[in-house]
Amino acid sequence: MAKNNFPPVSDCTKSLKGGMLKPVYFISGEDSYSINKTADEIIKSVSPFIFSEFDKAVYRGGEDNSLSDILTLATTFPFGSEKKLVIVKDFEKFKDKKSLVGYLDSPPDFTVLLLINNGLISTPSSEPFKSLLTKDYIFEAKELKGKRMVQWVIDYAEENSKQISEEDARMLVEIVGENRALIQDQLEKIITFTADNMEITRQDISFLAAEMKEYTIFDLLDAVGRKEADSAFKYAYNLLDKGKGAVFIVVMLTKYFTALSRIGEIAIRNLPAAAAAKELEIPHWNYKDYVNARRLYSEDQLVNAAEALLKADVAIKTSSTGDKTIISVLLGEILSS
Repeated sequence: MAKNNFPPVSDCTKSLKGGMLKPVYFISGEDSYSINKTADEIIKSVSPFIFSEFDKAVYRGGEDNSLSDILTLATTFPFGSEKKLVIVKDFEKFKDKKSLVGYLDSPPDFTVLLLINNGLISTPSSEPFKSLLTKDYIFEAKELKGKRMVQWVIDYAEENSKQISEEDARMLVEIVGENRALIQDQLEKIITFTADNMEITRQDISFLAAEMKEYTIFDLLDAVGRKEADSAFKYAYNLLDKGKGAVFIVVMLTKYFTALSRIGEIAIRNLPAAAAAKELEIPHWNYKDYVNARRLYSEDQLVNAAEALLKADVAIKTSSTGDKTIISVLLGEILSS
């Protein structure tokens, strides 16, 4: 598959804020959050030029619609507005995609054509994508993951006159998952809850999790660290019931035991708690809990945990065993040793 080199949707947003309206916008990608948000901003920017509902139309691919027919309608004059808006969703389902090339040669200035393609473009060098790129009409919405998602949380908080540390932003992402729509929803609740406070703290995030009557991955890690089997199973099942899959739990437990295995090495160097936590890539406020947990796990038990995690990872990738069974066996092997 050829690598896409399409401009990011953020470029589209910048041009809209600058008052520029293109005759064609083609948005594709895997990040539905960015796609929907950008589409809403385009619609909002065009709306002041539309005075009749007849000058706004929405079509979908795969509904017996021909793209060429839709493009013909896009070339007709507005009924009574300065511009008309034609929105085409599910572009990937059209069979006559190449018919767009002719339209791109001379798009009418009275129409804004918004095309939405779900998923990545598998053949970016083919038409009509080549022409869309040449004319600067195509934008890609890439999913945010890891550090980029954490940075987005920090930026979103700043946009709403709040501050959140990188650690606490990461904690929120771990609790909610890497779904920006869900994260934004929870952030808005936290922002409302914190009212006049400038800073969003982990206590605020923990309170939100309690209000949601959900346990977090940190509850599970702490229970495993204290070897509290009943609590560990309860927290793990709650996470699974709330949509956190076995992959997520195995990854987080692997990071946890990797950090535990390095506690001794860090202790010999007599690093301050904050510096030690940073090197282990764990929350500084949780470092003492990791030290206490390490006292409960012998070297043999750490090796056993690593083997159990590897076995669970293999089971996830190669078997049809359910997530709850895999996690039950995993926790049983870790906590019974």
